[in-house]
Amino acid sequence: MVRAVEKVRDRLLRASSALETANLNYAVVGGNAVAIWVATIDEAAVRNTQDVDVLIRRVDLDRAIVAMHAAGFVHRLTSGIHMFLDGPDAKARDAVHVVFAGEKVRPDHAEAAPDLPDTSHSSLKLPKQSDRIETGFKIIALELLVRMKLTSFRDKDRTHLRDMLDVGLIDSTWVARFALPLSDRLQLLIDSPEG
Repeated sequence: MVRAVEKVRDRLLRASSALETANLNYAVVGGNAVAIWVATIDEAAVRNTQDVDVLIRRVDLDRAIVAMHAAGFVHRLTSGIHMFLDGPDAKARDAVHVVFAGEKVRPDHAEAAPDLPDTSHSSLKLPKQSDRIETGFKIIALELLVRMKLTSFRDKDRTHLRDMLDVGLIDSTWVARFALPLSDRLQLLIDSPEG
């Protein structure tokens, strides 16, 4: 089990390093972003994830393919999903999945994925302290991450949102930040924390 967690962390670091080296604008999203944000409050509450998700702009895809290939990743387009397999024999679970900024991940989603801010920092400001965590990669802002999780709202997204609620990263005051149906989804999780 420890090796599986280390492999995901290694994949995250190699992918982000490749994107950084290519000077591409990106952000880590998904379960890894949730884990990093949760760790700013309570490391013991961090949940492991099996893959890596990155947000990039579609116009940067060709450059990302070149950069990721140089780092040993293999580009695949499967069922409309762009991913970078961690080697030629890897499975989709051993991949870096691409989310395109400003586009809907699925046609039925209420909102598109957020756009990428033009930023070059790779540090995360702790919400309750003045210290900084050096992540070594760019991570999506908390509110944008919450918006993405509320938009997808699959079982694992609801679990990630509950994790953020449990440690106090988000609370009932956040409901007003979102329009319907996202606000109703967050309220549902607040009202029914056990599912």
